[in-house]
Amino acid sequence: MAAHKIDGKAFAADVRGQIAEHVQRLKDDHGITPGLAVVLVGEDPASEVYVAAKHKQTVEVGMASFEHKLPADVSEAELFALIDQLNADPAVHGILCQFPVPDHLDER
Repeated sequence: MAAHKIDGKAFAADVRGQIAEHVQRLKDDHGITPGLAVVLVGEDPASEVYVAAKHKQTVEVGMASFEHKLPADVSEAELFALIDQLNADPAVHGILCQFPVPDHLDER
C-alpha cells in the first residue's frame, strides 16, 4: 500500500470553508449568528496563543467571538458566575473554558 500525503493546511481550510457556509445559512435562513465565548484564566502562554487562534478562526467563518480573560486568582464562584452569565446570553451558543486553569480551581 502506497503512502498518501495529506495537506493538513488545505484540509483545515476546506473545513473552515464548509463551516463558513453553514454559518451563512444560519444567518440567512434564521437570522442567527453563532457565538463562541472563550474564558481564559491566568496567563498561560500556550493557552493565550490557542485562544487567539480560536478567536481568529471564529471570526473568519463569520461567527461572533467573545473573549473573557480572568486573573489567575479569580475565585471559583466568580468563574462560575461568568459561565452562568454566558449561558444566559442568547448571543452565546458555545463556551470554551481554556485549560489548564490555576491549581486552586477544579477543572471538573
